[in-house]
Amino acid sequence: MTVARVLVVDDAPYMRQMVSDALRVGGHEVIGEASNGTEAVERFRDLQPDICTLDVTMPGKDGVAALRDIIGMDPSARVIMCSAPGQDARVVESIVAGARDFVVKPPRTQRMLDAVQSAMAA
Repeated sequence: MTVARVLVVDDAPYMRQMVSDALRVGGHEVIGEASNGTEAVERFRDLQPDICTLDVTMPGKDGVAALRDIIGMDPSARVIMCSAPGQDARVVESIVAGARDFVVKPPRTQRMLDAVQSAMAA
């Protein structure tokens, strides 16, 4: 298993904690967190993580806009989008914009770990 350095982005502190906990169970290293899209892009640039988990719906710059900025900076960026059920159009938009995977919130630990492993292998 490859250990990933991960940036976790969500506007809800409890959701950042849930994602971080799931990642740590899998032995991954959470190297930073952000609570909005603007901060996500800045933290991504500064930290250069292996993986970024990115909430779709956030105040200000949403996750899809942040995804586009991140992919614009680094076309090989590995981004996993996270959102509530019923966001089918946003899932498609995210994948088209360059997301590697999409995880429904609240994330199940194994699903999150599978998404990270798949993104790291690609």
